[in-house]
Amino acid sequence: MTTITKLPDPPTGGTKKAGTLAPVRKGQRIGDLKMALVFIFPAMIGFVVFFLIPTIRGVYLSFTEYSILGDPTWIGVKNYVSIFADELFWNSMAVTVQYVAINIGFQTVIALGLALLMHRVAKSTFIRGALLLPFFVANVIVALLWFWMLDYQLGIVNEVINWMGLPRIAFFGSEQWAIPTIAAVNVWRHMGYTALLIFAGLQAIPQHVYEVASLDGASPTRTFWGITIPLLRPVLVLVLVVTVIGSFQVFDTVAVTTGGGPINASRVIQMYIYQKAFTESDFGYASALSVILFVILALVAFIQMKFLKGNESDLD
Repeated sequence: MTTITKLPDPPTGGTKKAGTLAPVRKGQRIGDLKMALVFIFPAMIGFVVFFLIPTIRGVYLSFTEYSILGDPTWIGVKNYVSIFADELFWNSMAVTVQYVAINIGFQTVIALGLALLMHRVAKSTFIRGALLLPFFVANVIVALLWFWMLDYQLGIVNEVINWMGLPRIAFFGSEQWAIPTIAAVNVWRHMGYTALLIFAGLQAIPQHVYEVASLDGASPTRTFWGITIPLLRPVLVLVLVVTVIGSFQVFDTVAVTTGGGPINASRVIQMYIYQKAFTESDFGYASALSVILFVILALVAFIQMKFLKGNESDLD
């Protein structure tokens, strides 16, 4: 005869439903916060020491008359009043805007084309990596390389132009060509990195969206403008914000190649700030110029994010 032993019932207070997670206790949350602060603390020190404090000091110096040989003297908004009457400031802003327009226009279009090629044609990791090589070269090296290649007398580009029977071009020595040439150099260097950002956005678009469009008989052109561009908008806005801010801060390429010349044809705003601070030792005026540039960049970024709806996605 078989004996059936009855197992004791589990205590009611310790029962847990299958699939339910144990609640996170307050002490555990505090422990996670402390651990996160430990990792964030070194970065915060760097941010405060190298960004926040210099920014606050720069804003203060913008209201002073200050050279390296003396103490700051408070003069109020005199520097800002002088800036708005400064013809060189307005010229540098016009030159900078011209550079930004050329650089962003060509860089975005070329990068978008390269991203589409990487996404649909060039599947090789080697080819995709090769597009990034110019970005890994320092700006100064890139500027010197193109400065020698585009030299009026000995540059290989002008040698080819002369061999074709065309007149040589003073790429960096002409008022007409200086800014377009500098913009072209930076487009060549940054287009691979920009293409990689756009390519990452293309990878995030679901493939079934294109399959449905294909079943509906949509042409490649209609698919591009009706699906790819709208779904890629957040990434494109991010790219525009980053590249516009970076373009307004162009300095090293100009410093190495033209130095702001000929005359003032390539004197961008960063070059003008540098010359005021370290050539004329007018750090108060240079700080005021920097504050104005900071405000302009903040407004440009805000307008781009607001009106281009960079924080919204059609995938939601």
